[in-house]
Amino acid sequence: MRKASPKELKTIANRLRQDVIEMLTRAGSGHPGGSLGMADIFAVLYFNVLKHSPASPNNHHRDKLVLSNGHICPILYASLARAGYFPLVKLKTLRRLNSQLQGHPHNLSLPGVEVSSGPLGQGISQAVGMALAARLDKREQQIFCISSDGEHNEGQLWEAVMSAKKFKLNNLIVIVDKNGIQIDGYTKDIMPLDPLKKKYLSFGWQVIEINGHNYKQIINALNKARQTKAPVAIIAKTILGKGVSFMENDFNWHGKAPNKIEAEKALKQLKNAV
Repeated sequence: MRKASPKELKTIANRLRQDVIEMLTRAGSGHPGGSLGMADIFAVLYFNVLKHSPASPNNHHRDKLVLSNGHICPILYASLARAGYFPLVKLKTLRRLNSQLQGHPHNLSLPGVEVSSGPLGQGISQAVGMALAARLDKREQQIFCISSDGEHNEGQLWEAVMSAKKFKLNNLIVIVDKNGIQIDGYTKDIMPLDPLKKKYLSFGWQVIEINGHNYKQIINALNKARQTKAPVAIIAKTILGKGVSFMENDFNWHGKAPNKIEAEKALKQLKNAV
């Protein structure tokens, strides 16, 4: 796909955020906070960085994206639809009975969905397996994994981090959504993670810290990570609920869908921001 410019990416991310609000309001449930916070990174991935083709979603040489924190799948669904993987009208079916767009993604339901996810802390393990398989098959393929900061509470995640170093997986890039919030509150109160950068470095990874809403930083970090001869963790500082003022940095919006009045207010803000 043609690489979108930072200006175009800003417009795309704004549209993705509107899709998320519309989807969740219609469904009456879901997770807006993380979805909105990761919109800029998803826009960069699907419209600038990833080597992928909506017309050939199972191409063996495509890059793969593992969504470990599957509850933010609305932003994944919106990105896939806007990229052309399936018709936009399907976004209206989020969380409906028998819909292909469930509250957590299922990899056999939709083109472009690489893994099923729900239980947190599993995605880096899945990505490690994919990266190893790509090496064994001699494929020039990059494996990207989106992981939340909250799921770094899971012990298995760190076992996967150790494995990536052991096998020298230079085709693995983990993007940590560091918004400082999880379902019960602030990560610093529930289970402090810092110094997260030093932890990854001590496990033998390369680490890049970025502002997760700065397009140039996101693009540069991802392109640099592609060239690094070790597994890379990109720690992206994001704002939960980004773009909607009454949702920003409020953990109550981790998993609560807006009602119609709230949605109208949110959409008005997003449309005025274009």
